[in-house]
Amino acid sequence: MSTRQDGAKSPLVRNRADLVGWIAAGEKPKDAWRIGTEHEKFVFYTETLEPVPYAGPRGIRALMEHMIVRYDWQPILEGDNIIALKRPDGEPGGTISLEPGGQFELSGAPVRTLHDTADETQGHLREVLDVGEDLGIGFLGVGFSPKWTLDETPRMPKERYKVMTRYMPQVGKRGLDMMYRTATIQVNLDFGDEADMVKKLRVSLALQPIATAMFASSPFTEGRVNGMRSLRSEVWRETDPRRTGMLPFVFEDGMGYERYVDYALDVPMYFVYREGRYIDVAGASFRDFMQGKLAAMPGELPTLDDWSDHLTTLFPEVRLKRFLEMRGADGGRWTRICALSAFWVGLLYDRVALDAAWDLVKTWTAEERQALREGVPRTALATPFRDTTVQQLSMEALGISRLGLRNRREINARSQDETIYLAPLERLVGTGRTVADELLERFHGPWNGCIDKVFEEFAF
Repeated sequence: MSTRQDGAKSPLVRNRADLVGWIAAGEKPKDAWRIGTEHEKFVFYTETLEPVPYAGPRGIRALMEHMIVRYDWQPILEGDNIIALKRPDGEPGGTISLEPGGQFELSGAPVRTLHDTADETQGHLREVLDVGEDLGIGFLGVGFSPKWTLDETPRMPKERYKVMTRYMPQVGKRGLDMMYRTATIQVNLDFGDEADMVKKLRVSLALQPIATAMFASSPFTEGRVNGMRSLRSEVWRETDPRRTGMLPFVFEDGMGYERYVDYALDVPMYFVYREGRYIDVAGASFRDFMQGKLAAMPGELPTLDDWSDHLTTLFPEVRLKRFLEMRGADGGRWTRICALSAFWVGLLYDRVALDAAWDLVKTWTAEERQALREGVPRTALATPFRDTTVQQLSMEALGISRLGLRNRREINARSQDETIYLAPLERLVGTGRTVADELLERFHGPWNGCIDKVFEEFAF
């Protein structure tokens, strides 16, 4: 066994069945299904529009220190560095963490309804905007850093990011851009059993390009138009093909926990965490690890925590751990944060809606799903599909999601159900204009080609 940061012992992995069992332990009855929403924000100085570094009296660390003092967050340390924040033990709440380039992320608590998601998101934004105002710091919600070069982008002092930074250029052209210059909204959702997991994974993988199109908000790079609606999504296509993509095997007969484990075992490792440090094993095989054959750690055997860590280094469009993680959306402001969770909750958490969503996508071929994935970063809602477009598919998917949310019958204090959170997407799809299209229109129109305006008009 090895010792985790909290002092507990993690069991050794004895065989492949242990790996399967670790994922299967995520099964939950429907009344225990929850919604976990994650959202990242670019952090900038409001007077100069420069990115905020980690250190300094107005840096990312100072931002977190003010959050600790003013709002009772607690620090998570790596050495002497604050790398994340958590709520005090026993108190509900998520975690605030740092992405490689200083993107400020809330990993929300598992909550029961989308009304809870909205309250959590608004509460988090009130806190960071309050502290940010005192420090002259602003927060931007788009999918790709619109102004700064890679060299201008700061580096956060997390050891695992150092391993990834060294390894990424060996396996793809855009891995460092992915790490340092993208931002996303994600939602984590539960499954009931293996069959439920498979159906939800298939539906969400097939429809992930639809979400990418609806949430496209990254048409700029280093102050110029980049030719994409979602450059964030395109960057992922050129990151590391062994750990990204649409997972065509998921749609084959025999899909289940074991098949996903086999896929994960074939993805090279990044690191192993031991005694407070990250050991660089990038490119090594978890299968070899299970036999004590890691060159950097001869004779050492993996624990279930090592397996959990390894699964976090897989980046397909939908990721399976002990829940399903939707990964296809660009970053956005608060209404879009809630809208992403609403879209997927409506599709996946009601049986009638899930069946209808499967009927929508079940005849799509692997080639068609891949063509959608390749097309939407550039053309978003205008991407053709069979005899229709992604805009029309989005309308159909939103209709199914609305049905699912209505069937959930979760009412807030104003007697509104959860369908209210779909409204921004329904308006967008109705017009056929994504946030990226709106940004481009302003850039070529009233902004007169000045990218600085995005920090004024699209900040939180």
